[in-house]
Amino acid sequence: MINKLLNSNQKYSKYFKNTAWLLVEKGLRVIDAFFIGIWVARYLGPEQFGVLSYAQSFVFLFTALAALGLDQIVIKELVKNKSNKDVLLGTTLGLRLIGFFIMFSLLLITLNIMDNSKIINTMVLIIGVSIFFQSFNGIDFFFQSKVLSKYVVFTNSIVVAISAILKITLVLTGSDLIYFAYVLIVETFLTAIGFIYFYRRNSYSIRKWRFSLSTAVGLLKKSWPLIIGSIAIVLYMKIDQIMIKEIIDEKAVGIYAVAVKLTSIWLFVTVAITQTVFPKLVEIRKNNRALFLTKLQLLYNLLIKIAIVVSILYTLFAKYFVTMLFGMEYYESIPIVIIYIWSIVFVFFNNASWSYYINENLEKFASFRLVIGATINIILNVYFIEYFGLTGAAYATLISYSISGYFINALFNKTRDNFILQTKSLVNIFNLETWRKPL
Repeated sequence: MINKLLNSNQKYSKYFKNTAWLLVEKGLRVIDAFFIGIWVARYLGPEQFGVLSYAQSFVFLFTALAALGLDQIVIKELVKNKSNKDVLLGTTLGLRLIGFFIMFSLLLITLNIMDNSKIINTMVLIIGVSIFFQSFNGIDFFFQSKVLSKYVVFTNSIVVAISAILKITLVLTGSDLIYFAYVLIVETFLTAIGFIYFYRRNSYSIRKWRFSLSTAVGLLKKSWPLIIGSIAIVLYMKIDQIMIKEIIDEKAVGIYAVAVKLTSIWLFVTVAITQTVFPKLVEIRKNNRALFLTKLQLLYNLLIKIAIVVSILYTLFAKYFVTMLFGMEYYESIPIVIIYIWSIVFVFFNNASWSYYINENLEKFASFRLVIGATINIILNVYFIEYFGLTGAAYATLISYSISGYFINALFNKTRDNFILQTKSLVNIFNLETWRKPL
C-alpha cells in the first residue's frame, strides 16, 4: 500500500526505502520502550516512576515554545526552495535557540510558583536543559526534505543503544532516580552531534549557515498558528498527568503513565509513515489537487487499519500485557489501557491531517481545532478525574482527541474534504478489497 501511496513510477522506491529506514529506527525505539522502559518502570515502582513521568510531562508542556512550530514549515520550504537551504537552516537554528531560552525562563518562573518537591524541581530543570540540543533538529528537517532519513536513523539508533546501556547500568547498580533524568541530556546531546556529523559527511557545511531576519520573520508568520497548535498538542498530551499529580498523587501518575507508554509506542509508526510521505505530498499538491487527495486517502486507509487492529488487540489482551510486562504493582493500569488505546485512532487521523492542513494553507484552522481539543480535555479532566479517577482521565483524552482529530473537520467547508477522506477510511475497514490490495 505504501508503494501506491507514494508513487507508481520508478521514484517510489526512494520513498519506500525511506519509510523502511524510519520503521527500523522506530522499531528500535519500540524495543527500548518495551524492554528497557518497562524494566525501568518495574525497578522504580509506581511512585518513583510517577515522579519521572511527571517531570517529563511538565517539561513537555513548554517544548512547543522552543520548537516554535517550525518542523513542517521548514521541511516544506526546503522542498520548495532547495537553493536557499543554508539560510533556512541557519535561521531555524537561531530561532530554535531563542525559543529555548524563552522556554527555560518560563520554566524557572513556573517552578517558583508551584509547590513541588525538591526532587521534582531538580529533575524538571535537568530535563529542561536537554531541550537545548534539540535546536539542531533543523538538520533532521533537511534530511527529511531530501528523503534521506537513513542518516537520522543511524544517529538515533546509536543514541538509543547508548541510552539503553546507560539505563540498564543504572538499574543494575541500584542508582537513584535523579540519574535517569541525566540520561535524557546525554540522549539529546549525542543526537545533535550525530546530526552534525552526517551533515558534514554529506559534504555540507554548517559554516555556510546564515541567519536572516527577513527569513525568520517569514517563517514565524507561517508558523505562529502552528506554535499555538503545538502548545495545544502538548497540553492535551500531557496535561492529564500534571492534573493527576495535583488532584491525586505521584503514584497515580505512575499507574496512568504505564497506559500512556503502552499506547505511545504505536505513535512511532504513524510518525515514520507521515514524515516520509509528506515531502511527496507537497510536490503532488503543487500540480494536482485531485491526485493529492487520492494519495492522502491511501494514507488514511493504511493508518486507520493499523490503529484499529492494535486497539482491538489491546482491548482483548490488556490484562496480560500489563501484568506480564510491568508486574502486579501496575494492575490498576489495565482498565486505563483498554480505554486509552482507542485514542490512537484519532491520533493517527490527526498526524495524517497535517499533510492536508499545511498543503491547503489551513495552518490557522489546524491550530484552532487543537486549541478546542485542549480546552475540552482540560475541562473534562477537572471533572472526570475528580469523579471517575484515572479512567476518567483516559475518557477525557479519548473524547477530546476524537473532536479535534476528526469530528471538527465536518463543521467547516474548507476541511470537509478531509472529513470525507477520514470517514471513507473508517468505512473501508469493512471493505475486504482495501485489505487485500491498495485502492
